[in-house]
Amino acid sequence: MASVKGRRPYRSRLRTEQAAQTRLRILQASGSLFAERGYVATTIDAVAAQADVAADTVYAIFGTKKALLSALIDLLVTGSSDGSDVLAGEGPRALRLVSTQPEMIAGFAADIAPRVERVRPIDDVLRSAAVIDPDIADLRARMQENRFSKLKAFAEWLAASGPLRDDMDIDEATAIVWTLTSPEVNRMLRDVRGWSAPQYEQWLATTLLRVLLP
Repeated sequence: MASVKGRRPYRSRLRTEQAAQTRLRILQASGSLFAERGYVATTIDAVAAQADVAADTVYAIFGTKKALLSALIDLLVTGSSDGSDVLAGEGPRALRLVSTQPEMIAGFAADIAPRVERVRPIDDVLRSAAVIDPDIADLRARMQENRFSKLKAFAEWLAASGPLRDDMDIDEATAIVWTLTSPEVNRMLRDVRGWSAPQYEQWLATTLLRVLLP
């Protein structure tokens, strides 16, 4: 009996790891299909086939296609498929240890630029689908508000490290950061103007420094 009981934690960990791998595989499959076909033309059956799982498995894990899209965006933003809070990640936590405002802004730009790069293609899908699907429009609106609330934490950290420009309040600072780090601005600079990813990141850091600090 002792040997049987001793194997159970291992089997439990193995099942947990397999479930996490399956979830990640489904999310990655959905990402490629959403980007290629758009939201409406991407079906759960197609995602399941791409991920090499049964459609029932996709439904069991995510429930709906909208929930699948939401989980995909969480993965692209946080880099984790378990729904973890972006503020708990290594990058945001490191910002709180920085002593000067310019260093904090440079670190913030370096951390958020690749996140915007990852999420923008799917945000394009979300934005297009929102035009014809009220549920997706509501999802995108809620995601925008959530993005604002997360960026507000950065503005608060920045203000706690020194004065902001012209006695700017936290909400105004957050609105500026929220706008400059939007997928729309990234699209204009990267796609329309043809900027490189490093050029975008440097512009973001320089612009935030100029508009937020005295």
